[in-house]
Amino acid sequence: MTQPGTSVRNHCLSPARAGAAIDAPLARVAYGRMFPELPSFEADEQFLHALGRAGGLCDCGDPDESPASLGDSAAGWPIFGQFAAHDITADRSILRAHTNTAELSNARSPQLNLECLYGDGPTGNPFLYQRADPAKFLLGLDGADLQRNAEGIAIIGDPRNDSYMLMSQLHLAMLKAHNAFVDEARRAGTAHDRVFDEAARQLRWHYQWIILNEFLPVLVGQALADQVRREGPRWFRPDPVRFIPLEFADAAYRYGHAQILPRYQLNLDTEPVPVFPDLLGFRAVPCERTVDWALFFDAPGATPAQRCKKMDGKLVRPLIELPVAVTGESEIEDYHSLAFRDLQRGQGVGLPSGEAVARHIGVAPLTAEEVGAASAGWHGETPLWYYILREADACTGGHRLGPVGGRIVTEVLVGLIDADAASYRRNDPDWRPKKTLRELLA
Repeated sequence: MTQPGTSVRNHCLSPARAGAAIDAPLARVAYGRMFPELPSFEADEQFLHALGRAGGLCDCGDPDESPASLGDSAAGWPIFGQFAAHDITADRSILRAHTNTAELSNARSPQLNLECLYGDGPTGNPFLYQRADPAKFLLGLDGADLQRNAEGIAIIGDPRNDSYMLMSQLHLAMLKAHNAFVDEARRAGTAHDRVFDEAARQLRWHYQWIILNEFLPVLVGQALADQVRREGPRWFRPDPVRFIPLEFADAAYRYGHAQILPRYQLNLDTEPVPVFPDLLGFRAVPCERTVDWALFFDAPGATPAQRCKKMDGKLVRPLIELPVAVTGESEIEDYHSLAFRDLQRGQGVGLPSGEAVARHIGVAPLTAEEVGAASAGWHGETPLWYYILREADACTGGHRLGPVGGRIVTEVLVGLIDADAASYRRNDPDWRPKKTLRELLA
């Protein structure tokens, strides 16, 4: 049997560069438009404040954890969705009312390839991997947490995955899944210098398959997921240059903010705890807060997991009043509201209105009554992010994205995987995974 220590490193040649064409760009990738022909929508700044601030239309008020406030989906799916977002987008520009989108750059490659996990691999980022066995990730003490520096900050491929404890525990579970695939590859007799690549391929293909066959049907419905997988995207064209549409990054894929609960039960040994301050990140995860993913994802014959909140245009109070530890100090009180930040971001990058996108793709727009913004004194069209949440409520009861939000999200995720020459869809379309997401995280 091949010994772990025989894995090969070559610190002089990064695998990310070794696999690229000699003239491949070194610069970060730009964002783009999915609907470049649509005009930018601009709402009155005071309306954005009235919509997103504490006490505004997006504020749930006191937490309502009754069954009527909960959706059909298991509570882990929006967390998984955020993990995938960190894999393909990283816009580090400053929040401002008007942004020059030509200057925006994406610090992530627009590929669902677990870059947030692998970084530049054992060669380029050796601090993520074990010294004696560089095919495997280095974990924290007893494997119960991520490895951390002297100040408790995680040493991982994407620091955002340490921003709160549910995300850091999901990142940890994915690291462990890779290490398990390393063991499987060795048991199968894979050559020692191919073990890391084979384990990474297995995890990436599982991840891509789960996105298309588990995650998307829950989020947008089976019919739309099947249609776009079968026919391909109609509006999102990532070739010849792959990019992330702003309509996706700054509106549709921020749907998950409306699904977050005010508190979660992490395991069977503890009572539910509030998101903030109890689950703040950038610090070690105590043993009593180790996450049991069976409480977050369903499995046939098992007790149902916790459910996420409905998508209805409202966020729970902890996200409307984010702690300073998350937002930093700000003289503008409304900047502590994630809803206001989402709204301002959409306006800053010049997104079209939700109604304009609906008309463009041939969908009947929501009525003013369905949007419900008149109570805030607004009678114009609707910011795309808020429209997508209200559309989910009006069209599906808040359980899934509606036709505009669902179309944007599905086309981008399917389009990125289909554009990836290394994806399972391009190499072996009939490939099937060994494990579901819940089994992968166990």
